[in-house]
Amino acid sequence: MARSIVLNFSLCLLLSPLCMADQVVREVPDTTAGKGFGALTGLMVGAVGGPVGALVGAGAGFFAGSSVQEAAGLTETAYEVKDTQGEINTVRSPNARFETGQQVTRKGARLVPQDS
Repeated sequence: MARSIVLNFSLCLLLSPLCMADQVVREVPDTTAGKGFGALTGLMVGAVGGPVGALVGAGAGFFAGSSVQEAAGLTETAYEVKDTQGEINTVRSPNARFETGQQVTRKGARLVPQDS
């Protein structure tokens, strides 16, 4: 009797992550690369004006880099994902493609499809 209780409890603990998959809410454009490149370029150009110029240049480059990446049509893919607690987070996924409503699991900073 005691063994069956321990076995059932262990199975519940091991199988519970399979029942609690995250869900893709929607696809959103990702311009992180443009923001980083723009901030770095703005920092270097603004450094001519000293430390304050470097900060202002980095801030301006951050927003300009994002706009340039969007205008060039080079946006990458990110997904808003709703977890089991109901929180919505944005997760980048440059290589894998997912549909809205698809069940996924997070492996580090990436998404993988949930096996049915």
